Amino acid sequence: MSRPPNFLIFMTDQQRGDTAPPVLRAPAPNLARFAGEGIAFSRAYCPSPHCCPSRASFFSGLFPSEHGVWNNVDVGNALSRGLYDGVRLFSEDLRDAGYDLHYSGKWHVSALETPVDRGWRMTRPPKPVMTREEAGRPRPFEWKQYEKLPPTPRTRGDGEILRPGYGTYTHYGERENPFGDEEVVADGASVLRERKKGGDPWCQFIGPVGPHDPYFVPPRFLDLIDPKSIELPASFADAMADKPALYRKTRSRFDQLTPREHREAIRHYLAFCAYEDHLFGEVLRALAESGQEEETVVLYLSDHGDYMAEHGLWCKGLPSFRSAYHIPALLRHPGKIRDPGRVVDRFVSLADFAPTILELADLPRARRFAGESLVPFLEGRPSPRWRDAWFTQSNGNELYGIQRTVTTEKWRYVYNGFDEDELYDLEADPGECRNLARDPACAPVIKACSKRLWTFAHENQDTCVNRYIMVAHAPMGPGLAFGEA
Repeated sequence: MSRPPNFLIFMTDQQRGDTAPPVLRAPAPNLARFAGEGIAFSRAYCPSPHCCPSRASFFSGLFPSEHGVWNNVDVGNALSRGLYDGVRLFSEDLRDAGYDLHYSGKWHVSALETPVDRGWRMTRPPKPVMTREEAGRPRPFEWKQYEKLPPTPRTRGDGEILRPGYGTYTHYGERENPFGDEEVVADGASVLRERKKGGDPWCQFIGPVGPHDPYFVPPRFLDLIDPKSIELPASFADAMADKPALYRKTRSRFDQLTPREHREAIRHYLAFCAYEDHLFGEVLRALAESGQEEETVVLYLSDHGDYMAEHGLWCKGLPSFRSAYHIPALLRHPGKIRDPGRVVDRFVSLADFAPTILELADLPRARRFAGESLVPFLEGRPSPRWRDAWFTQSNGNELYGIQRTVTTEKWRYVYNGFDEDELYDLEADPGECRNLARDPACAPVIKACSKRLWTFAHENQDTCVNRYIMVAHAPMGPGLAFGEA
C-alpha cells in the first residue's frame, strides 16, 4: 500500500475570491505560480459570511444547522459557543489514522475547545477562551472597554469613522506585521523544515488573520499598487432603497468616507492580499526545503469574503451579497491533478473540503457530510449530477437576523426573516442592484427558489421552520419541501 499524502492548509481570513486566480485582482505572484501547478475553483463559496460558522463547516463538512456554530463564539451575546456534541472533525480522522497534526494561527471554531482537543498539536497550546460554566455569562471586557473611552473627535482623520459612544474606527493604515501573522507563518514554517521525509504522514494548518479589517499593511506592499489604478465598483452608487433597511443602516457608517477614502481602502485591502501572498510564499519555500513537495497536498483558501466597497459596504455581514461569500480555493497535488493549471467553474462549498481530504488520505467515508468530495474534479471526471445551486445559512453574528439564501446560475433569492426578501437576476444584474422580490412576474421564481431552499433546509436539519404567526415570515413555508403549495 502506498504512503498517504501529507496535507498543508493555508487559510486566510476575509479574502475575496477575485483577489486570487483565476481573476487575481491583487499582486500575488506566488498564487499565480501555484495556480499553474494545481487547480483553481473559481466559484467557491462559504456557507455563512462569518469566521466561526464557516471555519466549523470547513473542518466538519457540515452546515451550521448540523455543526451548531452560528456566530462569533467569543462574544458576550453569542448564540453558540462551539460545536454540537458528537460532531467530528476531519482532523480527528487523520489523527486516528496515524497522521501527525500541527496547528498554527487562528482557530475560532469553539470558545470551549482548542485545536488540541481535536487532534492537533501546537507549539504554544492555548487555553480555551472560557469554561462551560463561564459560557452563559457576560464577559467582563464587554463593558470594561467603554469605561475609559476617549471623547469622540470633532473632525475625522483620514480613513476614520466617528462613532460616539463606541470609539473612533480607523478603516485602513500602515503597520508592520499586522495581526502578528508573521509569527504564525514563522511557527508553521519552522515545523515544516523540521519534518523528516519518509516519516509519518502529516497535516499542517496555518491560519493568518489577514486580510481582515481594519486594513493595516506594511508600506512596501502598498507600493505595489498604483492609487490611480483603483476604481470604485459599479454597485457603489446603489443606494439600496429596494433592500432591507439594515443594509442602508450598515452603509451609513461607511458613508462618512469620501470616494477617495473608499478607493484608498480598496488599495489597502488589495495590498493586504499581496502581503498574505508573500507569507504563503514563505510557507511554500519551507515545504520545498523539507523535500516533501511531491508528497504533499497544498490547499489555499479563506473562510469568507469582503464587500470591498460594493454597494458602499465593507467587511462582511448580513447584507447578503455574493462578495461576502466568494472565497479563493486552490489545490495542488503533484502528479495527481490532470492538466494542472485548470480552472473549475462549478459551485463549490467550504463543506466540500473535509470529505475531499479524507478521500485523498484514502480513509473511509464513515458518516454523512453536507459537502461532496472534489477528487473527481482533480482527476478531470466531474459528476454530471454536481450541484447546480449553492446555499447559505445565517442567524446573524453579533447582530442577529434570520437569513437563508439559494443561488443558481441565473437567480439569487434571499429570505430575510427580519425584513423584506431579495431576488436578483444575475444574468441581467450581476452586481445585485435591482431587487425583483416584489415584482409579481417573479412569483413563480420565488416559489421555485423557496422549494429548493426548504428542501435543502430539511436535508440539513435546519430548525429555521417555526410556524408561529409572529415569526413565520417566509413568503412560502417549509411545506414546499414536501410538495405543499
